[in-house]
Amino acid sequence: MKDLKRLFRYMGPYRRDMFLGMLLVVVESAFEMVIPILMSNIIDEGVAQADVGRILQIGLEMAACAVLALITGLLYARYAARASYGFGARIRQAEYARVQAYAFGNLDHFETSSLITRMTTDVTVVQNAINGGFRPLVRGPSMLVLGVLLSFYMSPRLAVVFFVCAPILGLVLFLVVRRIAPMYTRLQQAMDHLNTVVQECLTAIRAVKAFVRGKYEEEKFRDVNTELMNVSLSTFRTAVLNLPAFQLTMYAAMVMILWFGGQMILHGSLTVGRLTSFLSYVLQVMNSLMMISNVFLLMTRSLASAHRIAEVLDEEVELTSPKDALREIPDGGIVFENVSFKYHPDAAEYALAGINLTIRPGQTVGILGGTGSAKSTLVQLIPRLYDATEGRVLVGGQDVRRYDLTALRDAVGIVLQKNVLFSGTVRDNLKWGNPDADDETLWAACRAACADEFLERMPGGLDADLGQGGVNVSGGQKQRLCIARTLLKQPKILIFDDSVSAVDTATEAKIRKALADLTGVTKIIIAQRVTSVMGTDMIVVLEDGRIHAVGTHSQLLASDPIYQEIYHSQMKGGGSHAGAADHR
Repeated sequence: MKDLKRLFRYMGPYRRDMFLGMLLVVVESAFEMVIPILMSNIIDEGVAQADVGRILQIGLEMAACAVLALITGLLYARYAARASYGFGARIRQAEYARVQAYAFGNLDHFETSSLITRMTTDVTVVQNAINGGFRPLVRGPSMLVLGVLLSFYMSPRLAVVFFVCAPILGLVLFLVVRRIAPMYTRLQQAMDHLNTVVQECLTAIRAVKAFVRGKYEEEKFRDVNTELMNVSLSTFRTAVLNLPAFQLTMYAAMVMILWFGGQMILHGSLTVGRLTSFLSYVLQVMNSLMMISNVFLLMTRSLASAHRIAEVLDEEVELTSPKDALREIPDGGIVFENVSFKYHPDAAEYALAGINLTIRPGQTVGILGGTGSAKSTLVQLIPRLYDATEGRVLVGGQDVRRYDLTALRDAVGIVLQKNVLFSGTVRDNLKWGNPDADDETLWAACRAACADEFLERMPGGLDADLGQGGVNVSGGQKQRLCIARTLLKQPKILIFDDSVSAVDTATEAKIRKALADLTGVTKIIIAQRVTSVMGTDMIVVLEDGRIHAVGTHSQLLASDPIYQEIYHSQMKGGGSHAGAADHR
């Protein structure tokens, strides 16, 4: 319940709708509970005495109560829908905003598919619990109390039946809820597994087709789909047990009331009209108990979903801006002071260890190293995508932890190793770098990144549609668009994380020349090709998360065996295979 209370804080302006809906349900219940009394009067005062006028009068009163109950019910439906769907929208918005604030370390705690389920299916479960459960949650207790009181008013002796039947129904409900509560958690986890397989398959659909693994993926999907089906069957097989228990109790109560009520009529201590209205109250009370049991089942499922949602909202963000944060980054100077880093506190080894490195403002630095040497990890510490575990990273002479995160990341432009474009036009994607850029500025950035060469041939130019994830352009074209987008930021520090691996050497040379013309910008180039870093002011060679050597191309070529090995292996044959063709 703590998690549900936590979520109800997001009801916000919809609290008014919820309370109005609650009031309308109580009023509707009151109108409905008056009808059996009027029915008793029709039988005892109208039918028994053959008084047609009295029958018509009470009939009109019953019709008025029914119409008023209908109107209040319709009004309730309107307010309840507004409250539940508004509440769901606010929770989804809060979850999405929280995820946007997460650091990479926070995102490592959740699978992508699980986050999607928590923002969609789990929110829908909580939303439906309010929309479908709010009315019986209020109506059930209201009708239970009113029904029991009025049944005692009609016949205290017959009302004793409730004290026999209600505990039996309550015990069955308790046993069902206790058994089913953990099942709903497993149900949502099974949904996570299904979403994971679907997401992975759709993301890697080209690889699946290239390796002809369609049947294998179908079998994986069949397994998780069967898991979801079996968990759902087991869960709802238990959930429906309350229905036969309710029916058995209700019909047993009716049989006992008819038996004892018939005996009382024969002895003249009860009228037919009173027995008829009493049976109506029995049905009302039993229905209210059934409503309450259904609400308990809805609440049990919503509690599991509410807990999963609360985990997202309560996740403590690992990286935040400090109080009195610095918002101005003086220059692009970078200093690593005794920096060590590991992705998890319990990790046995450091991904980076003992890094000491100084990069002056405006310098161009190349970083080389084998796969797994932590090249990308090193540069991710600069814009605080992660924090150093030990030591300090300084930018502009200040510890990066002293800067406002937004200001720091605005000052650092990074072209990721995995190029990401979004659905929309070329213009939409480029304006991520500068929302206010005009066409002339956009084309200038494209020329610097050599993206103008293919954009001029595309129908629509800057307004050409890239498709989902940029499927309408090749790998090399994606890289060039990502470079152009980053250049539009006009940052003080530019980081290229192996971001020209899919372009040919001639195009790469043009991009390097355009970058060399940028003054006052610190440039860090992570590359696999020696040709990409030969002309830099300084080359850093990483090995197993440690700095192996630092120097210029000529210095390293003369003294460092690792650099010599990389150079000779790549330049063998005159550099004929130093680059890759730009292809789809």
